[in-house]
Amino acid sequence: MKSTAPQETQSLLLDGPAGKLECILEIPADYQGRHAALLCHPHPLYQGTMHNKVVHTLARSMHDMDIATLRFNFRGVGLSEGSYAEGHGETDDAVLLATRLSQLFPMAELWLAGFSFGGMVAALAACRIDAAQLITIAPAVGMLAAESTAEPAVPWLLVHGADDELIPVAAVLEWAEGLARPPEIVVMPATSHFFHGQLVALRKLLVERLAPSL
Repeated sequence: MKSTAPQETQSLLLDGPAGKLECILEIPADYQGRHAALLCHPHPLYQGTMHNKVVHTLARSMHDMDIATLRFNFRGVGLSEGSYAEGHGETDDAVLLATRLSQLFPMAELWLAGFSFGGMVAALAACRIDAAQLITIAPAVGMLAAESTAEPAVPWLLVHGADDELIPVAAVLEWAEGLARPPEIVVMPATSHFFHGQLVALRKLLVERLAPSL
């Protein structure tokens, strides 16, 4: 796949609900300003950060589609202030930064995306703000008490590994298919929770599935 290194990368400390939040804003070369995506990382208590390789792959797939991205560390991770807040505070972090991203790019459609714990946070955030697209990669079903209220009413792509050793695909399918508006679900064969050896395939899949809607 071609290189899509962003034309502009900014390291930022933005005000959050519990203090400063460490962020990376990446703007593709020749950016047209039509779409911007907020990316949420895995569980803060299990070494999850915005530098996670699946989150990085999400960013690169967005750049392939001319979408600016804002990655960030949840409260208590890296340089972000505050402490872990059981998913509730992390959802507040995401909602605030999504609003800030929309202010930075007022003409752009807002997308929300996340991996594992971050996938569930993105889904919860999508219930509270006006987003045009939701992408959840191996969402951590069963990890957040608040997930019972997650009923996003936006176009939604869910990607999960058939061999996920942490979040069984059967549990995810049961949860997702019980929603009033189930997401589009893609199960990647021979794929573990962290997409070992499958990151290139994941990036290609995301572009193939999402680019036609742009």
